[in-house]
Amino acid sequence: MASAKTKTLWFCTNCGNEYSKWMGRCPACGEWNTMAEREVVTGSSKATPLTSASGSARKPMRLKDVSTTVEDRVSLGSAEVDRLLGGGIVKGSLVLMGGEPGIGKSTLSLQLPLHCPALKTLYVTGEESVKQVKMRADRLGGSSENCLILSETDMSAILKEAEETAPDLMIVDSVQTMFCQHIDSTAGSVSQIKEVAAQLLRFAKSTGVPVILIGHITKEGTIAGPKILEHIVDVVLQFEGENRGAYRVLRSIKNRFGSTSELAVFEMTGSGLREVANPSEMLIPMHEAGLSGTAISAMLDGNRPFLFEVQALVSSAVYGTAQRSATGFDVRRLNMLLAVLERRAGFKLGQKDVFLNMAGGLRITDPACDLAVICAVLSSTFDYAIPSDVCFAGEVGLSGEIRPVSQAARRAVEAARLGFNRIFVSSYTHFDQKPEGIEVVKVADIPALVRALFK
Repeated sequence: MASAKTKTLWFCTNCGNEYSKWMGRCPACGEWNTMAEREVVTGSSKATPLTSASGSARKPMRLKDVSTTVEDRVSLGSAEVDRLLGGGIVKGSLVLMGGEPGIGKSTLSLQLPLHCPALKTLYVTGEESVKQVKMRADRLGGSSENCLILSETDMSAILKEAEETAPDLMIVDSVQTMFCQHIDSTAGSVSQIKEVAAQLLRFAKSTGVPVILIGHITKEGTIAGPKILEHIVDVVLQFEGENRGAYRVLRSIKNRFGSTSELAVFEMTGSGLREVANPSEMLIPMHEAGLSGTAISAMLDGNRPFLFEVQALVSSAVYGTAQRSATGFDVRRLNMLLAVLERRAGFKLGQKDVFLNMAGGLRITDPACDLAVICAVLSSTFDYAIPSDVCFAGEVGLSGEIRPVSQAARRAVEAARLGFNRIFVSSYTHFDQKPEGIEVVKVADIPALVRALFK
């Protein structure tokens, strides 16, 4: 056995990359003054590799002889989370859930076992005491009879307890607080996170117990730690939403057992996170009809269509420079749309303050929202209220043309189901079968839209 040696390495606290010398700026992520010094031990015996998780040597198999049986899944008692995972959590899988502080990661992870008492759950917390978890469980409600709480950060003690209790589900909050004794570095470092994830993966694959990991994120919104953490796990879920808003979106970024085009919407209440089975009913107008500056967009996020309200306010610039502000929408794209309105349609907005807000605190990236943004801005400019039974789905190009969007038929069907009578789309949109119960209005460019809508 090689003798152990000690050497000094520098690692970036933002992205986790390691370097042999100090650097002012990290070459990987470009951040300044994020290097931290750490001494590591080399030449010592290494941990068991991941390929020996089963404890036996593997031999190659013919691809045609491989069984294609459906994965054994376990329901978590939440219809939205089960659908997001592809029909339940797969036995022996490792799930990583990330999000901003206070977004609801710990609330959801504790809420799952409380509302699914049939599962024997081991909840490992490294950030809170047992009493703190108990206080949160009392607020969330549900049954805590089959939920075991362990306040521990040492991985050897955690895995020993997990083998003795033999749970049906294991939750670790959070991976950045756990450490392995044979790694000479502090908890949350790159080497500790890699080894903790590797040990939990071996435990999950060898015992068949699904493990849910809670992860912190950096200021850029990415999961803290080395990128290999996301490669090791089977599923990566991202919590999104404004802390001040009521709605949260749980999005699937990676899923080895299902689709990554799914999302689940929750509403934060005093008793925990409430599932929103139909987000459209929560995001459409909640005010009296006849108000200008509002438009309804038929959005598609992943495979789920839903409608939400776009709000705009246009006023004369009080100061010399006009302000551009957008909440839940890319302000650069807003500037582009305003430039298109001025150049292609002749609307002078250079001396106007424009404020844009996406209702519900959601962050919208679907280009199909362009048409609703344009209509909301024009509605506020003209002080003209768009009829409440009209919605929009279209992308706006730099030449002022309205471009078709994907799955327009699904958007129209969702709008008809919610009681809308008209939907404005691009004139180049093709429907295999005309949607029933709603009138489809096709427009080619912004001038045609203005003539059809503000007549």
